[in-house]
Amino acid sequence: MNENSQLIDTVLKNTGIESLNEMQQATLNAATSKKDILLLSPTGSGKTLAYLLPLFLNMKPEVVGVQALIIAPSRELVQQIEQVWRSMGTGFRVVTCYGGRPSNGEKHELAKLPALLIGTPGRLQDHVERANFSVETIKTLVLDEFDKSLEMGFTVQMETIISHIPALDKRILTSATDAVSIPAFTGITNPTKLDFSVKDNALAGLKTFVLKGENNDKYDLLFRLLCYLGNNSSLVFCNQRDEVEKLSAYLTTRKLTNEFFHGKLEQSEREKALSKFRNGSSCVFISTDLASRGLDIPEVRNVIHFDIPVRLDEYIHRNGRTARMNAEGSAYSLLIANATLPEFITPAPTPFQLPPHIAAPPVSDWTTIYLGKGKKDKLSKMDVVGFMFKKGLLEREDLGLVEVKEYYSYIAVKTNKLKSVIKNVENEKIKGMKVRVEVASDTIG
Repeated sequence: MNENSQLIDTVLKNTGIESLNEMQQATLNAATSKKDILLLSPTGSGKTLAYLLPLFLNMKPEVVGVQALIIAPSRELVQQIEQVWRSMGTGFRVVTCYGGRPSNGEKHELAKLPALLIGTPGRLQDHVERANFSVETIKTLVLDEFDKSLEMGFTVQMETIISHIPALDKRILTSATDAVSIPAFTGITNPTKLDFSVKDNALAGLKTFVLKGENNDKYDLLFRLLCYLGNNSSLVFCNQRDEVEKLSAYLTTRKLTNEFFHGKLEQSEREKALSKFRNGSSCVFISTDLASRGLDIPEVRNVIHFDIPVRLDEYIHRNGRTARMNAEGSAYSLLIANATLPEFITPAPTPFQLPPHIAAPPVSDWTTIYLGKGKKDKLSKMDVVGFMFKKGLLEREDLGLVEVKEYYSYIAVKTNKLKSVIKNVENEKIKGMKVRVEVASDTIG
């Protein structure tokens, strides 16, 4: 255990965490037994590190091949798990597999025999059935946000993948709710249950409100609410993809900057929307329930139910995007005239009345720049930062969040420096490479 303690201390130092929280410690303790684990925990609680830590401690350097497999419902969650793993500094190789990009590149990466494989159900099933990697050495299986995978219709894919794995020693299933029964195909029968789920609608720092329109048009009602909320980050939920896009188009015609997100977007469009919301270039993010869990969206101040969810768990998951980690946040439910809230929304939200005259929100201090090189070009975050300081002539306070993706990067810069920085780097090279640099909203990439 002394060796493990040293490894844990190193991981905590690498990830910048002072100590494990109660849920992470409980998961680590439970992992020492042979029993499978059912971990009930909401998004933002640190569950990814909770199960990655025991995976790491159980990995053996002498084993050649995939030792642990993680199945997650969305590309964004796969990428988020990968980021946490890399930040841990384990020394064990990781590969990710998900749709929206060529599978041949993944096949090439799998041939290099990673110790950890993370992927979405559809793409993993494809690789398993094509025998693009050996499942013989997999001893640990993690089904992350399993309830979401079932909800999104991935039952057949997960069952197929698991049926091919011959010798599992440990299964870890995570879920935000206890409402889902565990299917037999998982092989989990009598797990150690660790329940850190939210028990009711009321998060400690959450205030809930309801706004009623004067007619059947909620579009103007939402616009006025967003103007009232100003530049505080707001996550707007719709029940359907078409509504997401219609609402985004409407706000754009009203000259209110926004990003939209749903499962049918190209991967590059999803990454761009998330980056612009994370870095503050856009304070309004419109999405289906895909954004209620699994996305790395920190510090959301407001949740807005443009469409009221049809189930209690959806309402709870959406609201869980704000008032996290002892912070404060607000959730607003929008209703047309004469409509009422479902009975499952309790306690009743406080009625909210908008003032008659509301100014439009100010333009964001930040704008996102697209840089046409990424990890595949051996580019690091520090390379990009150095380039923006040295060639772009930016000061530290002018540079915001920098995100380096596989084939490109997104950089937040102060809006008042936008024209000068693009002009400064126009004909410059980064690590000896010519690079395309432009405002992110002007590119599909």
